[in-house]
Amino acid sequence: MSASPGTRRVGLVPHPLRDTATALAAQAAQRLEAQGIEVRVPGADADAAGLGRYAVPNEQFADGLDVVVSLGGDGTMLRAVDLCYEAGVPVLGVNVGQLGYLAEVEPVDFDVAIGRIETGDYEVAERMVLEIRVESAGPAQGRWFALNEAVLEKLHTGRLVRLGVTINGTFFTTYVADGVIVATPTGSTAYSFSARGPIVSPRQSCVLLTPVSPHMLFDRSLVLAADEELRFDVSDDRSVVLTADGRELGELAAGDAVTCTGGPHPARVVTFGPRDFHQILKAKFGLSDR
Repeated sequence: MSASPGTRRVGLVPHPLRDTATALAAQAAQRLEAQGIEVRVPGADADAAGLGRYAVPNEQFADGLDVVVSLGGDGTMLRAVDLCYEAGVPVLGVNVGQLGYLAEVEPVDFDVAIGRIETGDYEVAERMVLEIRVESAGPAQGRWFALNEAVLEKLHTGRLVRLGVTINGTFFTTYVADGVIVATPTGSTAYSFSARGPIVSPRQSCVLLTPVSPHMLFDRSLVLAADEELRFDVSDDRSVVLTADGRELGELAAGDAVTCTGGPHPARVVTFGPRDFHQILKAKFGLSDR
């Protein structure tokens, strides 16, 4: 079997601490290379997985890739999407974790999946992302993207965060809570769900604002349109930390601000046919037939 003209460069993002992930990555690299397909692995991951010959710097990883294969859990998938979102490269998730809600393929089907990657026999689904803009003198300053969520949360036990919330340029209220989660529909089954936020089909485009353990009467989630803008102003120095898809971006101080809205274009996820969101939800959460 030879690769189709459209499949020339494939990126692999293995979880560096899971033996199954690194073994599958090595297997895929050997097979793809034998078909004349260029293989790349992000530098740190390549060294940890024993795949140093395929290592490239993170900032060059996505350039010109046709597809990326993530081998790990949902965290690995989120990291793979982050590496190639701006380049528009589609990502295939292989579940070498526990829940694996974002993954398309289980390890038992890996050989078949790689064969379909070689021949270009796959489809690409689009998922809304979150754009996060940070005004700060600290390391979080800048523009970031997230497939699941952005979280502004307390850093120390026994403290609360105070965040002034503005929606579309008009002040809404001040949230006093352990934190707030701004999630996409894809992220509605992640941290937002554990904070009693609603579950939303990934076919929707919207932004969810869910407080974490709020110390106020208003404790419900808000569902906003994807093009609406949420701004959070840090009211005092109570050690607020900002994370995006589990990546800590930095601490925020009084006067810092975070603005969230739908991203400029969707993330691209490889699929091998239609996925029934409701049946996936049922399987992953162990819902019964009765």
